[in-house]
Amino acid sequence: MEKIIAKEKSIRELLSNQKYYVDYYQREYKWQTKQVQDLINDFVETFENSYDPKDSLENVQNYDKYFLGSIIICEKDNKKFIVDGQQRLVTITLLLIYLRNKIKDEDQRSIILPLIFSTTFGKKTYNIDVEERRPYLDELMKDNIPETNNLDESTENIIKRYIEIRDFFPEDFDEKKYIYFSNWIIENVYMVEIITQSEDDAYVIFETMNDRGLSLTPIDMLKGYLLANIKESDKRNTASKIWKNAIESLRENGKDEASEAFKAWLRGKYAENIREKKKGAKPQDFDKIGTELHRWVREKEDFIGLKSSNDFYNFIVKNVKFYTERYKEIREANQEKLEGLETLYYLGYLKFTLQYPILLAPINIDDDKKIITKKYQLVGTYLDILIARRIWNYKGVDYKNMQYIIFNTIKEIRNKSFYDLGEILLKKLREDKITFLSNKNFKLSFVKFYVHYLLARMTEYVEIESGMKSHFVEYIEQGPNRYEIEHILSKSAFDTLKSEFSSLDEFEDYRNRIGGLLLLPKKFNASYGDLSYREKLGHYFGQNLLAKSLHEECYKHNPGFIDFIKRTGLPFKPHLEFRKKDLEERQNLYCQLAELVWSPKRIEKILEES
Repeated sequence: MEKIIAKEKSIRELLSNQKYYVDYYQREYKWQTKQVQDLINDFVETFENSYDPKDSLENVQNYDKYFLGSIIICEKDNKKFIVDGQQRLVTITLLLIYLRNKIKDEDQRSIILPLIFSTTFGKKTYNIDVEERRPYLDELMKDNIPETNNLDESTENIIKRYIEIRDFFPEDFDEKKYIYFSNWIIENVYMVEIITQSEDDAYVIFETMNDRGLSLTPIDMLKGYLLANIKESDKRNTASKIWKNAIESLRENGKDEASEAFKAWLRGKYAENIREKKKGAKPQDFDKIGTELHRWVREKEDFIGLKSSNDFYNFIVKNVKFYTERYKEIREANQEKLEGLETLYYLGYLKFTLQYPILLAPINIDDDKKIITKKYQLVGTYLDILIARRIWNYKGVDYKNMQYIIFNTIKEIRNKSFYDLGEILLKKLREDKITFLSNKNFKLSFVKFYVHYLLARMTEYVEIESGMKSHFVEYIEQGPNRYEIEHILSKSAFDTLKSEFSSLDEFEDYRNRIGGLLLLPKKFNASYGDLSYREKLGHYFGQNLLAKSLHEECYKHNPGFIDFIKRTGLPFKPHLEFRKKDLEERQNLYCQLAELVWSPKRIEKILEES
């Protein structure tokens, strides 16, 4: 083996005017939503543990550091080829592109730019240089989202992950916070760059790091600790088999699923405290389970009830088996719309990772299958209503904004009976001052991803309650025939309506209100989006029921829809024209519709039916 150089480097040192290449057989970018969301959550949480708005920018150098692991580089033909680490470096590049697009300060933008690409003799090349990706990165640099039709999987993944970085970034970051955060990323996030001159040596290093002791995960260490405390060999063998089956079953859905399952279970059933919201606060149960669950179990063995050999045996044979199975069935309901568990599918679509500990919190090992399903329904419905209300009122629903709410609710509902659980959740919703009517002017100023979701749910509700099939999956799936948010009023409508508005700004405010929005196929927007309302109205009649309801023909020979209106009293009416008054009426309709879709009476109904 030739000489190997390993050096810790900041993101600035790694990417500043450096070129990394990826061999053609290694060019797949495979990271999915979960990996990107976890990375953003980790970055934001570490940064905010140190951040104080009173700090000067210079203070950021003293903030907590973040170690992002190692990358393995093979130097050949005077070029650096990435053997291991492409996924993280590409994701960091996407994050830097997002930050540069988001920040207005030109000095800060100029600091970020050379970490993304550099120009030599008039030729611009990206620092992670893959030729076929360049035109799409060019568009992302302009904050444009390229079409993903007929793209290779890696380029499509890159575009989707960039969108998600935008969607899942905390909403409360202002310009100053973005500037501090970008400096922190550049200077305080480190990786170890391992360089070798031989490709064979690079792969030996890669295999060594992944096949030996460094790959021992917290789950592996927890297993060793638990089994070592079972004294009888026959029981230890039985427990070992049950453990192996549980872990293998979880990892069928991804290598990190076992870790996520244990975090959810231990947080849901045992976490007693959480890091305080103040600078320098120390990690507590909820935090430690997320980062070092094996150590936490050791420290809390008495609290958990691990005292005798038999306790350790039962912990694996009963608890591990039971709660990993429950986690897996929740994950399955996240991925497929199952009857009775639709709310879990919605939570899965929103990538709401905090759902798992709170869903497991009230589940007891002696609950039968029917009670478990009913408890899922209660907690899932509570989360569904809570999240929708917060979105409607411009409240964050990301991990950072929700962790304390979820943790405190977990403690209230832990191990509760079905009826006690329902009453607690119902009381919390009734006492919540945030409702849909508390923000009657909700508009497209929140993250578009969430507005799209609300429109999809509302459209689905109207159709199901009118006797039609659910088309929710169709409304939210990506692809060439995807649905997009349509403004009922085109921008040019201001020319004919300006007498009704005090300014163009007021017109835009009204135009963006949710009552002035629909979900329609992308091809509709492309063909008819710029037409006047009268020209579009006939075409709306050929679309989903919420769009059709604008047309007078929708109220003829449509008994399911007419019955729905009579049952609910919703103020549906046709609109032959769409002026300021019409938009106000439609806004009022949508507010009342949202109150029905996400009504606490859904929890009452679950309790009454049991």
